[in-house]
Amino acid sequence: MTFTEYLTQLTASFTPVLGDFKAEDYLPLDLSVSNEGLAEVDLTSPQAMQDYIQQQLQSSDKRVAVGGYLEKRNLYRRSEHFGKQTIEDRDIHIGLDLWANAYTAVFSPLAGEVHSFQNNTNFGDYGPTIILKHSINEVEFYTLYGHLSSASIEDLNEGKQVAAGQKIAELGEAEVNGDYAPHLHFQLIKDIEQKTGDYPGVCSIENLDFYRKNCPDPNLLLKITSLSSSQKSKQ
Repeated sequence: MTFTEYLTQLTASFTPVLGDFKAEDYLPLDLSVSNEGLAEVDLTSPQAMQDYIQQQLQSSDKRVAVGGYLEKRNLYRRSEHFGKQTIEDRDIHIGLDLWANAYTAVFSPLAGEVHSFQNNTNFGDYGPTIILKHSINEVEFYTLYGHLSSASIEDLNEGKQVAAGQKIAELGEAEVNGDYAPHLHFQLIKDIEQKTGDYPGVCSIENLDFYRKNCPDPNLLLKITSLSSSQKSKQ
């Protein structure tokens, strides 16, 4: 059984990871370089991004915007943290973003333990971040939660046990979350590569094959039904 097949079998249906949302509350959101509608949006402004996302949600009568796996974005060009504007730029997103209001609760979709955590303070980085380690049927892997509130990592301990469905954090405001509109970056990681409190959430085209295998589509686990067709088109 491959790792992606294993992930698919872990949950039978929609698995909450954010707030009180249901599968039908999610709106697939395109933030890729091919979205011409972003041409008029100031990608350097968290407020402008938040306004754009809210407009999309309101027009669709949805509650949370989601998307981004393997999406090539211009968003990261505002920060030198992701490289200069060359073919080696890290601009392909290898997690899912779930856009909702600051302080929305974040839940662990599976039982596990706190592997590591830290505040990644580079401009455009994750901000406060938690990584959980999961071991199910002797298979170990990790889930990463980025762009959290500062309080989410206060008084946290490595090795702390976490139950499936347990609240582990809240979304942070732009001032602490890396300067983004509030959202959760959720990522699956097969091999953590001895990293702690951080792991790349964006890669270059040159490294895409490795990260596609090491960080498979989070929707295999979350099963947000509205993503089924849009995510397939990106792979």
